[in-house]
Amino acid sequence: MRQPVTPTRPFRLLFTLMVLSVLAVPSFAAGNSVRPDMDFLLTAPDSPATPSQALAMDGWQSLEDPSPNFGYIRKTVWLRFPVPERGDINLLEIGYAHLDHIRFFLLENGEIVSEATAGDRLPFLERPVLYRNFLFRFDHAPEANQQILLEVRTSGAVQVPVHLWHDKDFFESAFFEDLIHAVYYGILITVICFNLFIFIALREKIYLLYVLSTLGYLVIIGSLNGIAYQLLWPANPEIQNRSMVLGIPFAMVFTLWFAHAFLQLRNQSPATARVVSFAIILNTIAAAATFLTDYNTAIRLVVALTIPSCLLLTLLGPQQWLRGNRQAIYYTLAWGALTLGSAVTAANKYGLLPNSFLSVYTMQIGSALQAVLLALAMASRIYQERQDKVLAREAELRALEARRSVELRLMDQALHHPLTGLPNRSSFEMMLNDLIMRHPEKRYGVAVVHLNNLSSVTKTLGHRNTDRILELAALHYNSVVQAIPGAMPVEQTDERNYFLASLDQQSFGFIVEATLAEASPRAVVTGLDSLRQSIDYLGMQVPLDPRMGVAIFPDHGSDANTLIRRAIIAEGSERARDRGMAYYKPSRDAYSADRLTMVSELRKALDDHQLALYLQPKQSLTTGQVVGMEALIRWPGRQKKVSPDEIVLLAEQTGLIKPLTRWVLEESLRLRTQLLEQGWDLELSANISPNNLREADFSLYVQRLMNQYDGHRGAVTFEVTETSMMLDPANSLEALNALNAAGIRVSIDDFGSGYSSLSYIKQLPASEIKIDRSLVTDLPSQAEDRVIVQTTIDMCHNLGYQVVAEGVEDQATADLLRDMGCDMIQGYLVTPPLPVDELLDWLNTNGHQPSRKLG
Repeated sequence: MRQPVTPTRPFRLLFTLMVLSVLAVPSFAAGNSVRPDMDFLLTAPDSPATPSQALAMDGWQSLEDPSPNFGYIRKTVWLRFPVPERGDINLLEIGYAHLDHIRFFLLENGEIVSEATAGDRLPFLERPVLYRNFLFRFDHAPEANQQILLEVRTSGAVQVPVHLWHDKDFFESAFFEDLIHAVYYGILITVICFNLFIFIALREKIYLLYVLSTLGYLVIIGSLNGIAYQLLWPANPEIQNRSMVLGIPFAMVFTLWFAHAFLQLRNQSPATARVVSFAIILNTIAAAATFLTDYNTAIRLVVALTIPSCLLLTLLGPQQWLRGNRQAIYYTLAWGALTLGSAVTAANKYGLLPNSFLSVYTMQIGSALQAVLLALAMASRIYQERQDKVLAREAELRALEARRSVELRLMDQALHHPLTGLPNRSSFEMMLNDLIMRHPEKRYGVAVVHLNNLSSVTKTLGHRNTDRILELAALHYNSVVQAIPGAMPVEQTDERNYFLASLDQQSFGFIVEATLAEASPRAVVTGLDSLRQSIDYLGMQVPLDPRMGVAIFPDHGSDANTLIRRAIIAEGSERARDRGMAYYKPSRDAYSADRLTMVSELRKALDDHQLALYLQPKQSLTTGQVVGMEALIRWPGRQKKVSPDEIVLLAEQTGLIKPLTRWVLEESLRLRTQLLEQGWDLELSANISPNNLREADFSLYVQRLMNQYDGHRGAVTFEVTETSMMLDPANSLEALNALNAAGIRVSIDDFGSGYSSLSYIKQLPASEIKIDRSLVTDLPSQAEDRVIVQTTIDMCHNLGYQVVAEGVEDQATADLLRDMGCDMIQGYLVTPPLPVDELLDWLNTNGHQPSRKLG
């Protein structure tokens, strides 16, 4: 055999493929074989003949083709030829492995001297020589007239490539041929195993389809060469016959399916995908039909479908290539080679092409090219998929980075005030809770600064200017707080350093370590003074009136929410309004949980008539007689006692003061009616709230009430505190004048406990002044109090008011008040407040007439 020159590296792959082109070279390709000139005779298959009969028949013809190929015929073929005179020839080879029945006859001088039978309908082990092709040994006698006669019957393609060999030369040639076959099959098996491994690893269907497609071609070529029969199923000739007829549609089905998936036809070209699917169905039907027909019909059917299927597979590549499908480049080259080889082989089987090296072995060459090229394609696919995954992963990482950036920005926005940029309430609470959790042994002061003048600034300068002022205030307050001893950073980064947080549009908060702040009171006071400074804006000094409330951890709360809430309560207290700053005091907290419970209980008590009025007499110091009664509210049914002042304060804070006051007035008039029925004609006074004076219909309600109780007109007095009237002087004065017109007298209660204007008081339609008990309690021992009380009595008398002293509990105080000219006293010296029934008993015990002196 001619040895090729070693190619350069770029052509090594091509060289390998060229070597594969001789992978199944038949005996006529060897220099030591002889192709005899043959005559042939065709006889009917149903008319068996003996060799002598066949030789005697007319119709023998000479073969023009040295390698006979009769195609798919059902006749019996007889071949005869003389044995060449070469003395070394002793072996006949028929280089086609798919012949059902062969009978070999050696004739000498017209007589049969030896014969043998073979065929793929017989077990492989019954062959004369165990080889993939059909071999017949004979003894060559050059001096004798020897002739060989062959009888061939088969249901497939009738091909009888005959070669005469010397057995040593044949097996030497067959060794190299089998070696090339081994390389070829090794390539296919390696490709199958490699892609099967990839399928197992990746679980992608396309690799399994490629494995099954390549396996189909491996079975076809192994069956064509007879190697499969020799190595895989030598005792099963039925499998050998079925392997070819089933292998072809099997390979076509999975080749078409693979092409469908590899080229992604469903997405790239739906119409083409439907055509390929139809071809898959036809080949599947053909495979099933092989079980219902004879071999000759079956092989004709499957080959007939293979040719258009191969053409379809060939056209798919260029079509998809033109559509821009990158995978179609490899596919076009690979399946083009295989399709061409399959078509040539099929044409050879039909007898359209004579036997030649290319016509016989084009399918093997094409399959080798297909295996190599598609192996490269699959490797390229893996690489491309890996690249796509890398790119997709990079895109995913970029998307995640962008998402993370957005999330961080949203989180930053969620934790900062949009206007000032300071940490917001959520951030402040998280920081404070974390601080408490990490250092529970320390004391922290939580301060809330409220800008009480901001709404006025907004009304004056507008929202835009107010926003700018708030930004300036935030910068200023942050720098001031940072300088306070013990100030704790709310947020500290390389870019920002915040000691202040925006709790809402008008409030800021900060935290100090209480121990450090208490150790430097002067620095704290300086910082607080700086907080109160006006903000310089466009040449204007804008006052924001900041007030501050402080709650201490752990004294006033153990969590951020409680501490902030109580600091806000402290900021809203009277002490903060007076001094600009106040600490939280539990005793002044009107918003505790107990208070919320008490609100519900108070509402229920009003609805269920659980409240009561007690009456306390007023005694004239001049005559010693009882001259009037004050109605005082009580809550007798409650287990935990509540003072009258606390009941009134709670009602004012919760909006219950309106129904409470109206109940008090109606109950007072009912009690006075009861006193009148018992013969006690006494004046009756009741306390009203400043909130009542601001009610639009309060005066009208009182007028209607007095019309119902007309007998009490002029005998009812409303007591109002001087402090409450000063909260809204104009409206209070208007309401009191309306009440006076309805026949209601007015008494100024708790005089001396607050701040009032004499010029305002003298305008009130009042007839009585009640000196607060705080000035009366220590009257005998406090000279300063005696001066104040004496001055108050003289001033009130000069203005035309009667004077009542509250809280008188001993005779010495009563004597001093009498000497000072006080008109009446009220207190425990006379009697504690009593229910009406007990008061009547008390009155009856001390006389039946109101003019009776007491004591």
